[in-house]
Amino acid sequence: MKALILNSGMGSRMGVLASEHPKCMTEVSSRETILSRQLRQIAEAGIREVVMTTGLFDGVLVNYCQSLELPLHITFVKNPVYKETNYIYSIYCAREELKNDDILLMHGDLVFENRVLDAVLDSEESCMTVSSTMSLPEKDFKAVIQEGYITKVGIEFFHDAMAAQPLYKLKQEDWRVWLDRIETFCEAQNVKCYAENALNEAAGSCRIRPLDVKNDLCAEVDDPDDLAAVTEKVRRVEQRTVYMCFSTDMVHSGHIAIIRKALRLGKLIVGVLSDEAVISYKRFPLLPFAERKALFENITGVSRVVEQKTLSYRENLMRYQPDYVVHGDDWISGFQKPVREEVLAVLSGYGGKLVEFPYSKDEKYQKLESRARIHLSLPDVRRERLRKSIQMKGLVTAMEAHSGITGLIVEKTVAYEKGEARQFDAMWVSSLCDSTAKGKPDIELVDMTSRFRTIDDIMEVTTKPIIFDGDTGGLTEHFVYTVRTLERMGVSAVIIEDKTGLKKNSLFGTEVEQTQDTVENFCAKITAGKRAQKTKEFMVIARIESLILEQGMEDALMRAEAYVKAGADGIMIHSRKKEPDEIFAFVEQFRKKDQATPVVVPTSFNAVTEEEFKDRGVNVVIYANQLTRTGFPAMQHAAETILKNHRAKECDEMCMSIQEIIRLILEEEFI
Repeated sequence: MKALILNSGMGSRMGVLASEHPKCMTEVSSRETILSRQLRQIAEAGIREVVMTTGLFDGVLVNYCQSLELPLHITFVKNPVYKETNYIYSIYCAREELKNDDILLMHGDLVFENRVLDAVLDSEESCMTVSSTMSLPEKDFKAVIQEGYITKVGIEFFHDAMAAQPLYKLKQEDWRVWLDRIETFCEAQNVKCYAENALNEAAGSCRIRPLDVKNDLCAEVDDPDDLAAVTEKVRRVEQRTVYMCFSTDMVHSGHIAIIRKALRLGKLIVGVLSDEAVISYKRFPLLPFAERKALFENITGVSRVVEQKTLSYRENLMRYQPDYVVHGDDWISGFQKPVREEVLAVLSGYGGKLVEFPYSKDEKYQKLESRARIHLSLPDVRRERLRKSIQMKGLVTAMEAHSGITGLIVEKTVAYEKGEARQFDAMWVSSLCDSTAKGKPDIELVDMTSRFRTIDDIMEVTTKPIIFDGDTGGLTEHFVYTVRTLERMGVSAVIIEDKTGLKKNSLFGTEVEQTQDTVENFCAKITAGKRAQKTKEFMVIARIESLILEQGMEDALMRAEAYVKAGADGIMIHSRKKEPDEIFAFVEQFRKKDQATPVVVPTSFNAVTEEEFKDRGVNVVIYANQLTRTGFPAMQHAAETILKNHRAKECDEMCMSIQEIIRLILEEEFI
């Protein structure tokens, strides 16, 4: 595509303002003239070839354009009889430079904003800018529109017409028709009329759509009054602000492309999602918030970078009230649709606009995301994520997994609600579920080697951090090696309970004989485990059985304090009672002395929401056995159904399809 700028006019109506240079060199802001603004906009749009017609002060004009040092190749064509002809003859003079290309045509005194130019260039058909909100001018161009196309352009038309400005995008085939008519006019010495007179005779063959720019800036500067009005509009345009939000921790060419488009609309404010928001709806960020923020602060043109605490834009939109919000069109449907609807509602409240660009589905960007997920599965990266998640979110949730397939369920299950996406933060590998999956009782019958194989199965196909149920930890000497093995595998934490002897499930409480370890012995075990660590990220969490064994609140609190002093990275508290009051009381008392140590609770208290746990000072909520307890009854029911019906038809209706299972399992990054 070539740009054609018509600058051969006399500019007599500008008076002294155009007495020493062409009208196009008149300043419209402190930084730019009409022409410098046009050329910058053309260059930023990616056009490199410009044909410019000249007349009076052509030498001044050429020198000025060269001084701008823009990445443009400009061909200057002087109209030698500019005093006796109109710009139709200037086009005729330049005709050999204008063949065999799409053409962006504009008058040299036309001032427009980037949004208008982008809309023109994005048009799939030939088009001319018009305005449905502007009253019809007496002496300026109007476009007659019939059946969606422009049939006439001139100053004399008022019926079926809209105010028009001479900014065109002309597809090669339409431009060829118009240029042929221009040649016919000029060779017949009809050179004092508008080029649009020739266009009107070719209306049936030259199909130009009206592009309605409404109130956006697109205006000619004919006289000082026009200049004053346009200068004020330019000032307002330059003060516009644009808002975008990003969650990414790797800025690629697709991001840069949409940022450049946003910059053409105004001063760009970039919102960066908080770590908590990213973790909640997408994945664990490879870079923390501060570093992700710095990525955008170092992009040329970005005026400000701020935190967006949630997926909702409302808080930041109300605070900054941007003129535009820019986003890809991928949120028109899907789980982010409610977020988009909220943005539109907020913008309508103060007159802002939403601008959406096509979302890039380029395979190379998908591969980048895939590599990011692979990175998260590496042991060193995976191990540290539990600590970081607690720091970022305040509360993390862990769902039990006892096999590769249940790990995939925990990994990939996402619940979409009201524009938010919720997912589990971690996996809980419990001795109960691991033993049950193998058809064995939960009495430490399944040895550690076998349980480590379960972890391997899960880790091979997932990325989320793992919390391991270490039962009592066994002998201190054995626990040391367990810590080292788990740490090396990339497990994030081990939880050990302060009981002795052969492990018996705590759910039985005092119904079976259970012995609580002494404080001294259990502290020694914790300390030994911590000394065995090679990294700072791995966590040893002490589970206190005092409330289960009805030893009282004071005993539980005393043990918690002692275990933390011994090196425990967290405290897990449980209770036999169905109501959470005892747990809440423990956390309240514990937090009076210790605000830092993470507190872990199981979800035996199924009516308590995660939000309430967080408000009470809890940091980790473990859904300890729900997949096991729902999976086995479903399988048993399926077996019974087949037996009762002597066939599989009734059972098949309950089953997940093989295709869905394959889609759940097969992921490029893990094949």
